[in-house]
Amino acid sequence: MGPDEPRQPGGEGVHRPSEDDDTFGYNDPAFSAEGPQYSRSAAYSDGPGYSPDAGYSPSAGYGTDEYEAPVFTEEELSGLDGDSGPRRVLPLEDEPTTLVARYLFPTERYRGEWKRHWISLSAPLGIGAGATLLLGYLAGFLTRQNVNGLVTVAVLIWLGVIGWVAWKVFDWYFDRFILTNKRVMVVAGIVTRRVAMMPLLRVTDMKYEQSALGRMLNYGTFVLESAGQDQALREVKYLPNPNELYLRVVEEMYEPQAVEARLGKDGDAGDDA
Repeated sequence: MGPDEPRQPGGEGVHRPSEDDDTFGYNDPAFSAEGPQYSRSAAYSDGPGYSPDAGYSPSAGYGTDEYEAPVFTEEELSGLDGDSGPRRVLPLEDEPTTLVARYLFPTERYRGEWKRHWISLSAPLGIGAGATLLLGYLAGFLTRQNVNGLVTVAVLIWLGVIGWVAWKVFDWYFDRFILTNKRVMVVAGIVTRRVAMMPLLRVTDMKYEQSALGRMLNYGTFVLESAGQDQALREVKYLPNPNELYLRVVEEMYEPQAVEARLGKDGDAGDDA
């Protein structure tokens, strides 16, 4: 080899592939004066995302097919929303109100509280409306007759009736049906507070009744049967959404693990509580 002859890569004694030599998938020219030159061959085919000019591209497809991202419609995306469909039971409240919290012990789990249906106020409100019309007409008649003393009496009677109606409304507001994982309770009364309770373990039978008006306005009466003869809580009238509330109580009685699973809580911890 002369001093001016370019040195071939590989040095002395190294096998140089010829034109017909496809060893290891290298095509001619495998070696040149500039160094090893590698070209595409059967051993280096177009793989996923391979481009001889740009290199590997993750967005490229396999072979000649191009990858396309899936497209979802708005209707399909809306189906992923858990709140879009109807609920089987009523949603659970997170925390009890201050009115109810005082009657709960720390180890029981609060499931919800409900006021009675507004239909329970129909009688007091009807009486108040009737008294207003009747005594208003009577006061006007007595005023035209110049009987001022009786007008004062009629006004006092009307104020008494309105006060009684307001008392009934406040009593309705503080009347609550309460469900926990241990018992059902009814708390009622403003000045004289009444608290009735029945453990879920003692409930042997439970049903609810709906009249024709109750089905129209969505309220009912719950009847709880217990193994004992003396029952502090047996009949609860004017409860709203009786079907959903019935499912809630029954599920709490027979499938408490399902309730804990739906709430994302530990069912075993609730059973040990």
